[in-house]
Amino acid sequence: MQKVVQYIKHHKLFSPDDKILVALSGGADSVALLRLLLSLEYTCEAAHCNFHLRGAESDRDEHFVRQLCLDHRVTLHTVHFNTEQEAKERHISIEMAARELRYTWFEKTRKACSAAVTAVAHHQDDSVETLLLNLIRGTGINGLRGIRPRNGHIVRPLLCLDRKEIVSYLESIGQAYVTDSTNLQDEYTRNKIRLNLLPMMQEINPSIKESILKTAEHLDDAASIYNIGIEEAKLRVKTPEGINIDALMQEAAPETVLFEILHPLGFNTAQTRDIYRTLDGQSGKAFATSGWRVIKDRDSLLIEPIQKVVKPLLEIKEYPYTPDFMIPRDRATACFDADKLKHPLSLRLCRQGDRFVPFGMRGRKKVSDYLTDRKFSLLHKERQWVLCCGDDIIWLVGERADNRFRIDEKTRKVLVISTTDR
Repeated sequence: MQKVVQYIKHHKLFSPDDKILVALSGGADSVALLRLLLSLEYTCEAAHCNFHLRGAESDRDEHFVRQLCLDHRVTLHTVHFNTEQEAKERHISIEMAARELRYTWFEKTRKACSAAVTAVAHHQDDSVETLLLNLIRGTGINGLRGIRPRNGHIVRPLLCLDRKEIVSYLESIGQAYVTDSTNLQDEYTRNKIRLNLLPMMQEINPSIKESILKTAEHLDDAASIYNIGIEEAKLRVKTPEGINIDALMQEAAPETVLFEILHPLGFNTAQTRDIYRTLDGQSGKAFATSGWRVIKDRDSLLIEPIQKVVKPLLEIKEYPYTPDFMIPRDRATACFDADKLKHPLSLRLCRQGDRFVPFGMRGRKKVSDYLTDRKFSLLHKERQWVLCCGDDIIWLVGERADNRFRIDEKTRKVLVISTTDR
């Protein structure tokens, strides 16, 4: 079809000499994509995923795809996934698990067979549905751009066609295809849009799909300008630890900038709004996704991946104290009068209300105040380990020893404690 030829050229999706890996499900869209590319004399291989989500129907699809590729002498790559188990183990939806499994395997297969791109069969109706789906769920301007012709090595040559044109093409060449029964059921959100919402919108405006796609084109241009501005804003507000709140508030649309920084980390619109409302509040408020967390800390929003706090390894050695003993000066080592340590040593994270006597001082000081004086962030404070002798803190590990257990003129034995790399 000439429309597809022009679309491929206009968007520079691939060249005539490129090998193309076609994502082939067996449905009308992917079958049309393969037959079109073969008719245009492109070198193609095919990739089929069996997600085992529809029982015998999944195996039927694989059998159909195998026969289709055999008939047209196309090399076929197949893979089987336990999609439900993957979704359960990762605590994500089945749809999300299938998507991630599919695209990860496509890229691996593309590289293995030396294909230039992987072609998937999204078309105009898919783009309209995606835009409406994002609008319903809540999204920034980038979610209203529709489906892009290219995303890295993924290309979509059929975005210039609608579903009716694809089915008409298959009928014209007498090509059969399989039908996914779930596409005919009002089961998933996308199908509700396809089967219920769009028909209602077409009653109001018979050309609603064309109108939505034209709007998406305008938003695509606007998003290109928008993204340049967002990247410049990120450079102004981001720090190695997170976000500088004063700099963020000087932006023309601070909440939008905040959303664009946090959304890729899994924070949704509602969470971003809640975080934004804490910017002029007290320190300590924390927000988290499955992989990241944000903490309000004085004039910053601290951002860090959620990770297990690693307990430091300590090396403990005892020496007789002699006049020529050299006390190490690095923070990774602390020296104590061994005879002053009357109880077993224990290692733990610091707690609210902990106090110690910093080396060189006489009075007690809150550990939190000491760390604040040292300009430690809340995240750093949470990871501060303390070495205790009974109930007394003798060392803020890697920071400062307690003055009560220092070496003095009466010391006979020295306990040297050092942190070691794992």
